[in-house]
Amino acid sequence: MGRYIFKLPDVGEGTAEAEVVKWHVAVGQQIKEDSLLVDVMTDKATVELTSPVSGTVVEMKSELGAMAVVGAPLVIFEVEGAGNEKEAPAAPAAKKTEAPKIEKPAPTPAPVAITAPPATPRPPGQKVLASPAVRRRADELGVKLQYVAGSGPAGRISQADLDAFLRSGGVQAPTGMSQRHGTEEIKIIGLRRKIAERMADAKRRIAHFAYVEEVDVTALEELRSHLNDKYKGKRDKLTMLPFLIRALVKSLVDFPQINALFDDEAGIVHRYNPVHIGIATQTPGGLMVPVVRHAEARDLWQSAAEVARLAGAARDGSAARDELSGSTITITSLGAMGGIVSTPVINSPEVAIIGVNKMVERPMVVNGQVAIRKMMNLSSSFDHRVVDGYDAASFIQAIKALLENPATLFLE
Repeated sequence: MGRYIFKLPDVGEGTAEAEVVKWHVAVGQQIKEDSLLVDVMTDKATVELTSPVSGTVVEMKSELGAMAVVGAPLVIFEVEGAGNEKEAPAAPAAKKTEAPKIEKPAPTPAPVAITAPPATPRPPGQKVLASPAVRRRADELGVKLQYVAGSGPAGRISQADLDAFLRSGGVQAPTGMSQRHGTEEIKIIGLRRKIAERMADAKRRIAHFAYVEEVDVTALEELRSHLNDKYKGKRDKLTMLPFLIRALVKSLVDFPQINALFDDEAGIVHRYNPVHIGIATQTPGGLMVPVVRHAEARDLWQSAAEVARLAGAARDGSAARDELSGSTITITSLGAMGGIVSTPVINSPEVAIIGVNKMVERPMVVNGQVAIRKMMNLSSSFDHRVVDGYDAASFIQAIKALLENPATLFLE
């Protein structure tokens, strides 16, 4: 028998290190060649690594959340034959940065897990006798003393009575006002850590300012409903998003400074002719932003199909690396939970993000008459370092005009 050291390979695009975000094996486990071994996350995507050999896992060299450099040992196997343990370490001087260790607080008293039937409470109005120390300890344990039998004079409860209650498996009748105890510790790793880092960096570096405008989407909703009915079963169902994409593309022609990336270290704004729209998408692991590339060249149904495809790929983890990068402006929407107003964080190094709030029916004054209209707010954020307030407002007003007069979305 020999030992085989599996080292972090180069996972592409010049990646120098990756974060260990999920182990699929444990020490002592026997696995076969090509079995799923570990998930690592680079700046671009999560990569699944498989085992190059069959054998038994004898040591795992990185804990969850640790940053491993390319060439650093990840797993040691016991294998048939000589293995490769005699090889010189690939990166002896490489510095491995591990996630900061969180000191766990000292354990606090907690109720004993018990399964006996509920104890009978004292009759209503009967006074519970106990010392302050007993009451304090019972409070820490989450035990209501009215359920504890007291052995002292007049039923006074002692520490020994409280211990006996716990040992015997006594439980309290549940109440809606019972205290809850305990703390759950969740390590911030993987996608959640990337989100935290990017959001903190964006808020720290970008001078955000928000602009909110309401849009009357009554006519747009009538058109969307008509198109869905007409092409039902023949084409993808249209949501509001493809129309917003179309309005965004048409408006950006007159506001090229908003379809841009700002390299603040070099002091250069890169204005883009193509429109690559990031679509903020909630996934089981956290927020991801797949990219609809060349939105300017897609019609409503092509945009709808691409948004659906990318959202599905992001949620099931199959999105390719280049599908999650390269956006020039981002749309974010919480759908029916979109609230009235939001202040979205810009997807750095972009300079704008368009936020969609929920659509509601409201009474509005139209031509001097009160009418029920379908209204929706756009809550958007801009980088005030490179986008002036006037330009941002004019841009949103251009989008508003297109959405309120949907026929103009299709005029060249």
